Amino acid sequence: MIFHPTFINDLYVIELELFKDQRGWFARTFCKEEFKKIGHHKEWVQMNHSFTNQMGAMRGMHFQLPPYTETKLVRCISGSVYDVALDLRKDSPTFLKWFGTEISAENKKMILIPDGFAHGFQALTNNCQLIYHHTNFYTPEAEGGIRYNDPLIGIKWPLEVSDISEKDSKYVFLKEDFKGI
Repeated sequence: MIFHPTFINDLYVIELELFKDQRGWFARTFCKEEFKKIGHHKEWVQMNHSFTNQMGAMRGMHFQLPPYTETKLVRCISGSVYDVALDLRKDSPTFLKWFGTEISAENKKMILIPDGFAHGFQALTNNCQLIYHHTNFYTPEAEGGIRYNDPLIGIKWPLEVSDISEKDSKYVFLKEDFKGI
């Protein structure tokens, strides 16, 4: 794996190193020792798999409140998505800054999103599947969200939104005095 740091501390795009032969390819998607080198020591306690059938559909922007914040490792195994992480860490120099990148079955990139971030994505193709690893258990009472089109954040999504859940569409816009998590 090749870890590419982004302009946001602790947020990485991870490129898989493929070992190819006549049968196809093999790649490591996690190695505890390699993740330790970038400061990741937490245990993965939950894995989720999502399917989004329509290009342009949105999921997010989701987060969990302290003490249930979580690190996520996200990988697209079918189709292509524009994946976005938003820094909500109150003491971070990149507080309320976002990073977006395409992850796809074709490019085989993953994104490592640290604790204290909101996360969401938009399907760039039909029939997208994502695998998520989490360092904390989903806790409904600690769930939070930010509107995907919050003007304070200004995320530039590549496509017009074709579908979004009722819950995600009802998140409130942030106020200027938002202090973070």
